[in-house]
Amino acid sequence: AALIKEKYESFFPGNIFDYVFQDEQFNRQYQNDKLFGRVFSIFEGFAIFVACIGLLGLAMFSTIQRTKEICIRKVLGVSVSGLFVLVSKDFIKLILIAAVIAFPLAWYVMNKWLNDFAFRIEISLWIFVVAGLAAVGIAVVTVGYQAVKAALANPVRSLRSE
Repeated sequence: AALIKEKYESFFPGNIFDYVFQDEQFNRQYQNDKLFGRVFSIFEGFAIFVACIGLLGLAMFSTIQRTKEICIRKVLGVSVSGLFVLVSKDFIKLILIAAVIAFPLAWYVMNKWLNDFAFRIEISLWIFVVAGLAAVGIAVVTVGYQAVKAALANPVRSLRSE
């Protein structure tokens, strides 16, 4: 580095010899993107948690509203799995409708964002399939708890109080 500095000063007297390593330059250039990714992941987890809490509350409310219907169906011989499907299908329909609306919008926004990069990836269809299956899975687990709880409850107590 000293020899290079000496040659530089001989060719460009009065200019300051300043150098950087290319890997350090690249690291500084993409530091903001790494930070954005970390912050986005934290808020993504928080949003999923809040959505699950809201979905659980909605499932509880729906189950309480349909207690009499669930109890009558149980007395008439519907299985626990049948009651699970009865309570869960409305929520799964809503999630699928939300996915149909959100996925094209997400694809468009991500493609616009990725166009700013010199080297970019293509967004594959499997990413949206996995996201949709994860959303349905989270909903089934969240709503399923309430559905099974309602299906296993004693129908006599609920019908007696109605």
